[in-house]
Amino acid sequence: MNTSKTGLSEVGIREIGFLLSKAQSAASYTGITYQTAQNLFADLYAQYFATTATYFNSDRYVIRQDWITTQWSQVYVGTVPQLLSIMANTDSTSAEHAIAKIWWVWAFHRTTDYYGPIPYFSAGHGTESVPYDAQDKIYSDFFTKLDEALAVLEASTSETSTYGTYDLIYHGDISKWITFGNTLKLRLAMRVSKVEPELARQKAEEAVAAGVMETAGTYSVPQDDAYMNKPNLNGDANGLAYISSWGEFRMSAAMESVLKGYDDPRIGKYYSPATKTGTYEGLRNGYSSTELSTLVGNGADDNSNPGPLLYGNNFTNITALTRPQDIMHSAEAYFIRAEGALLGWNMGGTAQELYGKGIRASLIQWGIIDENVIAAYINSANIPIAPDDAVHSPALSNTPIKWASDKTTQLIQIATQKWLALYPDGVEAWADLRRSDQLKLYDRINSDNADLPVNVLIKRLPFLTSDAQSNAAAVEAAKSLLDGSDSPATPLWWDK
Repeated sequence: MNTSKTGLSEVGIREIGFLLSKAQSAASYTGITYQTAQNLFADLYAQYFATTATYFNSDRYVIRQDWITTQWSQVYVGTVPQLLSIMANTDSTSAEHAIAKIWWVWAFHRTTDYYGPIPYFSAGHGTESVPYDAQDKIYSDFFTKLDEALAVLEASTSETSTYGTYDLIYHGDISKWITFGNTLKLRLAMRVSKVEPELARQKAEEAVAAGVMETAGTYSVPQDDAYMNKPNLNGDANGLAYISSWGEFRMSAAMESVLKGYDDPRIGKYYSPATKTGTYEGLRNGYSSTELSTLVGNGADDNSNPGPLLYGNNFTNITALTRPQDIMHSAEAYFIRAEGALLGWNMGGTAQELYGKGIRASLIQWGIIDENVIAAYINSANIPIAPDDAVHSPALSNTPIKWASDKTTQLIQIATQKWLALYPDGVEAWADLRRSDQLKLYDRINSDNADLPVNVLIKRLPFLTSDAQSNAAAVEAAKSLLDGSDSPATPLWWDK
């Protein structure tokens, strides 16, 4: 009596596996949740896409709270309770516990980089009011958790795998999780490089010395790269593929300018030719409803959808829907190391060497394996071009691919190639654009947000109205943890 027939009363080995699967799937925004958690916000802020549907005003910097709550719930409902259950029911020296801890950091760094202060240390503990924590304290705990988890995994010499196929990324391969954890540590070290430069150097050098991702692979043979299995069961499909057939967003003008100008062989992997013209066409971010009708015409047909590997239809294109979802890749690690080398960090190579390896890794990731094609691209003097669009946009920049002789240009080159390599992960791309301030994207055509002029990159998402209604005192207190008002123009702690 008084025992729930649906709740878990005991957590065993089988339940722990299911809990990890759910936490991994939820934190990466599966199926339809991908649209409101990522595509209508971070993907547009990173200018990987622009909207063609007149009702999507988030491309004009309108903060749709009724949409972004999806991101919040995917973490606080779909991820946190599951990981807490795993950690409460496993030994702290076990590989299962360590992997859950690494995934906790992955899920939460994306969340805090959306809002800044968030409920963190008390998240999931069932208190009526959950306090928000300052972002610097959260990042400090990220490094602590990663160091603890990596130490456990490094000591797990008696076993090589855990979780099995319940682990949707590496099928429990402990050596791969060590590489993943070190690469995540490297990412976070670069994130804090402007506010904690010595800590950033220390953590980045530790990560590289211990072993980060280096061997790139495709989604079918991933090597070091992290992809998440998407079986297309109960809506657990590749998020971008799931929404790409709806005719609501297309290639951005920024991507068109760079990919066309560079004669980039990834263009046909990232995007499909426009239905009407058979050519690759993008559009600027922030068109009004009227302009979408009068200037752009039928935006969905006139502009490029995601590429053939990601162009899905939630009823017929099973291949796209079951394509593993991008999580983190070797190419990013190389570009972080290249920037670190320019900062004087010991990154295991020169900035130029690591920059070239980053480009090569990204091309291989997308199936471009001809070494002659790769070498020609790395040494190309091509620069972005002006997209032939209705508002006569200029070229995004005049930055060539071939390694420059001056540090100023080199930093822009790294930022540009890293932006290209992070596609389609708009969450990380938006964060890195704010952090580095090197790659300048196009101004928006219009902004419907008084806090954000068209020439300003949005800095954060305001605290959620829904949480302010149920957790009012905590949300009000959290405002004092910001370096400014609860505004999308207020920079995060690491954004200097």
